[in-house]
Amino acid sequence: MDMIGKVRRLKLRAQLSLREIAKRTGLARNTVKKWLKAPGEVVPKYERVKVQCKLCAFEPALHQALTTDSHRPKQGRRSRRA
Repeated sequence: MDMIGKVRRLKLRAQLSLREIAKRTGLARNTVKKWLKAPGEVVPKYERVKVQCKLCAFEPALHQALTTDSHRPKQGRRSRRA
């Protein structure tokens, strides 16, 4: 709801064009146009789902390996090659 309010404020108070609103908010012009035409308190239907990253399962092991390597001499540390 925050972004819809921001778009409407930019149009009504600042009197900006659709193109300028799209540029400032990072939204598509079609989205801005659709939101301005919509009646009252319309909430966008689409919400992005938080996707689990591929390395999240290995994060504790990676953190432990990097912490261990930070105490080793420079020649014995892991590099991006090995």
